[in-house]
Amino acid sequence: MRVISGECKGRPLKAVPGSGTRPTTDKVKEAIFNIIGPYFDSGSGLDLFAGSGGLGIEALSRGLEKVIFVDKDFNAIKTIKSNLDHCGYSERSEVYRNEAGRALKAVIKRELTFDYIFLDPPYKKQKLQQLLEHIDENGLLNESGYVVCEHGSEIVLPEEAGTLKIIRTESYGIIGITIYKRHF
Repeated sequence: MRVISGECKGRPLKAVPGSGTRPTTDKVKEAIFNIIGPYFDSGSGLDLFAGSGGLGIEALSRGLEKVIFVDKDFNAIKTIKSNLDHCGYSERSEVYRNEAGRALKAVIKRELTFDYIFLDPPYKKQKLQQLLEHIDENGLLNESGYVVCEHGSEIVLPEEAGTLKIIRTESYGIIGITIYKRHF
């Protein structure tokens, strides 16, 4: 695992120990950022099922100002912090050990919004439609922002979730990517 592009291009990233976390492959990461970027002048991100932090760190490397990383696994949190330190992004990030629903409540309470929200929950326990509706209902995505969902390729997400509408769906073997943007 490594950072693919940007200021930390080629920098290796640690994976979360054990088999409970599945890192996003380089091919999928490259595809995601070619659709939503590939580079950014600023902006903020939320990496909600962060695992090793690979998606959020890639976004920071490509120019996002700040990313909040959330995962409920203790080993994932340790790995994210280590990878952020290794890339020099600790000052531009916040890391929280929390369950996704509770993390979203905390974000809402802080009145934060994001330009990019990355959702990569465990494939077997996905509640992506509920998360999308929650994000939309609470206005967590900025007007020109994107929600990136990574899921099993057999999963078909709804065309719309409130004001969020699919702009692209791709499949890479067993991995599916669905990207939403706000439409009014």
